[in-house]
Amino acid sequence: MLNQGAKILVVDDEKGIRRFLENSLQNQGYEVFLAENGRKALQLFKSKHPDLVLLDLNLPDIFGGDVLKEIRKEHSTPIIVLTVLNSDKDKIEILDLGADDFLTKPFSVAELGARVRVALRHGANLKDTPLYKNGPLEVDVNLRKVRVQGKEIKLTATEFDLLKLLISWEGKILTQNFILTNIWGAFANEQTHYVRIYVANLRRKLETCEEMKGFIKTEQGVGYRIDKIEE
Repeated sequence: MLNQGAKILVVDDEKGIRRFLENSLQNQGYEVFLAENGRKALQLFKSKHPDLVLLDLNLPDIFGGDVLKEIRKEHSTPIIVLTVLNSDKDKIEILDLGADDFLTKPFSVAELGARVRVALRHGANLKDTPLYKNGPLEVDVNLRKVRVQGKEIKLTATEFDLLKLLISWEGKILTQNFILTNIWGAFANEQTHYVRIYVANLRRKLETCEEMKGFIKTEQGVGYRIDKIEE
């Protein structure tokens, strides 16, 4: 099984949901840790070093978004938010907080499994790509490190995977559907705002010097591409 044995931290204040997630994930071969509040979640994250976090935002002690932000200060570990919110505005706010994906309650075991597999694929160390250099940009895929002019840029797991996809197809136009399928999987085939949000985030983080301005180009109505930066 793909990613069998991966460690997953489940954070939810509802005992029934924690038990459902624990049973479902253990049956799929994952090691599961449970937290009923934000403080315990942060303690377990630091001690267990999970490969993925399933995080409810409505926690009794700390807002889940603050837990997410605390993790994001130093780690790009994939985080899937569990939410009852379902509007586009709510989804965008969740992604803007730094989440890699979200699951709207109630959800099925099949959808849970699919989202978890995609997220773990994002977080895995990929070892088939050499160090990528393009002007002031350096990307080490093995270490999942990104630098611009020698300064490390902190990316979420999904932001990193989007960047890797773009650099893997340097010079080629990638359609929104192609990006959605490769980064978020079949369940997100109509969530085109995902691409817009994450491209905007990448641009904001990467375009820190004049050479990087316009690095990710928009092909209006088609998709996105990157080109070799002239030296």
